[in-house]
Amino acid sequence: MWHVTLVVFWPRGAVSMSHTILQRYATRTTTIRIHFKRTILQRGRLIYSSESLSHSLIAHLRRKVCSSALILVSLVFLGPQLAIAEPSLERGTYLVRGPSGCGNCHTPMGPDGFVNEMELAGRLVEDLPVFTAIAPNLTPAGPIAAWSDTELARSIREGIRPDGTVLGPPMPIILYRGLSDDDLMSIVMYLRQLEPVDNDPGTSTYRIELPPAYGPPVGGVASMPQGVNVEYGEYLANAVAHCMECHTTQGEQGPMFDTHLGAGGLEFQGPWGRSVASNITPVGIAQYTDDQLSAMIQQGVRPDGRKMLPPMPYYFFSNMTDDDVDAVILYLRQLPPKGG
Repeated sequence: MWHVTLVVFWPRGAVSMSHTILQRYATRTTTIRIHFKRTILQRGRLIYSSESLSHSLIAHLRRKVCSSALILVSLVFLGPQLAIAEPSLERGTYLVRGPSGCGNCHTPMGPDGFVNEMELAGRLVEDLPVFTAIAPNLTPAGPIAAWSDTELARSIREGIRPDGTVLGPPMPIILYRGLSDDDLMSIVMYLRQLEPVDNDPGTSTYRIELPPAYGPPVGGVASMPQGVNVEYGEYLANAVAHCMECHTTQGEQGPMFDTHLGAGGLEFQGPWGRSVASNITPVGIAQYTDDQLSAMIQQGVRPDGRKMLPPMPYYFFSNMTDDDVDAVILYLRQLPPKGG
């Protein structure tokens, strides 16, 4: 077995184009069997690992991307074992307990806050005229125990259960469709190792018509290189933390992403009373420093010391790394100004 590493030095702006070329070749070739397991960005280098490679592929890649990149190829014989980067429990733990904030809906609440010994065991989330939303038990004692990893992953990213029925709001499926394959499976890994909690929160009831699907099947989503930059901040604020789901003005068909992205206005009712999602475009946040925004996101405290209201998951966002928070703020700063 050969372990092949292609180290590609890309000029700015060439990554997406050349990555697509590599993926297209890997999926369409029939004469050369190659499967790219993961893309890793390290100090400006994209490193691809494959199960097998031939000199004809090397020549093909040189012809395709020589104008955009310098490719260095090394082949090392590893024997029967192959070192391949894969989803991890560590990443899944960080996502679920951090920016994804799954427990904000799925963990039962007590008088003093989240009941952590019942983590992700399900609860009533919202009871509105249009629906009664109940977050299911995601521990191994819940219904997902009978689902395969693929079925569970599809329900998270596409909102479709194994029986073909669709999940309803407030599950942010439209944004979860952007979750990378690695992050999605890392979340599945975390859910599988939870302690079983015997709790039946009930089932949701929708008095509105749900769509048959939230879009075509998601074939796969490449990993997003981590870093303090707008691109990774966009990924976190949308696919991972779904900030834009609540902070985008709602229309008859849901969030108006095309025209009111980040403009706020969505109202929430709860034991705390009434709260309204803020405008998080430059119109609403320009007056705050990055440190002030970070405190608002992670601590739920405004610059004047006032506490912010739920349902924003400050408890979970407090577990985010400083770099991830900074990336989100960079993304918010460059959004087109919306609203007044």
